[in-house]
Amino acid sequence: MLTVQDLTVRYGKLTIVDRVSFSVERGQWLMVVGPNGAGKSTVAGAISQTIPSGGQVLFDGRDISKMKRRELARRIGVLTQSHYVGYGFTTEEVIRLGRYAHSQGLLGRSDGDGEEKVQAAIRRTGLEPFLKQSVLTLSGGELQRTFLAQLLAQDPQLLILDEPTNHLDLVYQKEVFALVREWLDDGGGAVISVVHDLSLAKSYGTHALLMDCGRVVAQGTVKEVLLPERLNGVYRMDVGAWMRGLYRQWLEDGL
Repeated sequence: MLTVQDLTVRYGKLTIVDRVSFSVERGQWLMVVGPNGAGKSTVAGAISQTIPSGGQVLFDGRDISKMKRRELARRIGVLTQSHYVGYGFTTEEVIRLGRYAHSQGLLGRSDGDGEEKVQAAIRRTGLEPFLKQSVLTLSGGELQRTFLAQLLAQDPQLLILDEPTNHLDLVYQKEVFALVREWLDDGGGAVISVVHDLSLAKSYGTHALLMDCGRVVAQGTVKEVLLPERLNGVYRMDVGAWMRGLYRQWLEDGL
């Protein structure tokens, strides 16, 4: 589905992402992991064309830099960790904006199955009770669920999630990742997630891309990539010992 070849991002003389290459197939959930400053979010931004880059990104064999923005939005959807909301739209109105790429302009009619896609997204995310509520009144988790519904209504083939639960509590973290897993299992396409939490990467990912200092350290299945020797070298610490120490405290308390 997606092929990334020698992706490079530079700011002046500083190289942020250095010749990164990987591919994602339908049905895969690729977790992009690594320490702060590894270039993970920059890779996500370059793929979604919000950050200028060198190299090539192909979607089903087509260079995405040559696609029109509306066409690209029909294929790739992006969910970030935070959203600036400075307007009083209702939850339903925000969700319906996901059909913009399929309509003839902001006020134009959606395509034939647009309403079906909107209703399916609302049902999947369980947002029926909030539809007439202003998004300005939603909690952080409810707001993120609203933008996830917008993304699902958009009906892309590839989801790019840039630390989508970074500021959410445990309940909403589980909720968002479970919804994405359900979408993927239903034949939605493929997912690329930038995550800090290695436990989430291991629990939900099928494949992983381990980065450090703008370069790829390892890629493959989650089991192949998230190995102690690789993680310890990238994070410059004994990751396994740290994780076991954290969970041991809960086990000792009978959790």
